[in-house]
Amino acid sequence: MSTLVVHSALLTRRSLLAMWRQPAYVVVTLVQPVIWLLLFGSLFTKVVDIPGFSTPGTSYVTFLTPGVVMMTALFSATWAGTVYIEDMRVGIMDRLLASPVSRGAMMNGTLAYQSVVTVLQSLAVFAIGLAAGARFGSAWSGLAVTLLAAVLLTVFFAAVSNATALLVRQQEALIGISQLVSLPLAFLSSAVMDLALAPQWVQDVARYNPLNWAVEASRSALSATPDWGIVWSRLGALAVLAVLMAWLASRAFGAYQKSV
Repeated sequence: MSTLVVHSALLTRRSLLAMWRQPAYVVVTLVQPVIWLLLFGSLFTKVVDIPGFSTPGTSYVTFLTPGVVMMTALFSATWAGTVYIEDMRVGIMDRLLASPVSRGAMMNGTLAYQSVVTVLQSLAVFAIGLAAGARFGSAWSGLAVTLLAAVLLTVFFAAVSNATALLVRQQEALIGISQLVSLPLAFLSSAVMDLALAPQWVQDVARYNPLNWAVEASRSALSATPDWGIVWSRLGALAVLAVLMAWLASRAFGAYQKSV
């Protein structure tokens, strides 16, 4: 087994053990998705009756659930870099960088950990959506695609967050950047509203929004008649972005070392 894989596994285990000792983090991150699902699901029930809604006959909570899954993954991933900030504060980051640990493994460990968190969150949100009345035509295959899309989205944005943390090295700056990125992306997508009802400029921006790609892949795969062309093209684009950003983020360790 290669050194990269071993080191990645050990660092992933370290993060998972920390989560196991403090599971409240995962529980707390589900508060906002529950509000989205139950509050928005109730407030905008009649949205599906507006002329032009692209999936007539579908309940709004069914439409909303894939969007909330991906928004939860996005919001959680953009905070991933806070782990690096804490490691810098207590000196763990410098010790790791001075050790033989692979830089790629340091990045892989946090990305794998975030992916596990995303899977747990996605399953919980999906279950809440079903309890709230969501119904899907292709539940099992759609769920598998949903989890894969959420993980790819997480890897991309967690890598962005980690790289940002290495460059700015401040908790406040990272949080501010995370909010600046995540909220506009959420509303410039089809996560909570059908893009057919949105202004043309929003539709144009959404075409290049990774969050929207994940939502479209999930929503199509969960439908009674999945469009696998849309599913695979969106997953492929997310995979390319995830791999590229993970590689670029690992290069940020060099910039961090030069600045300390």
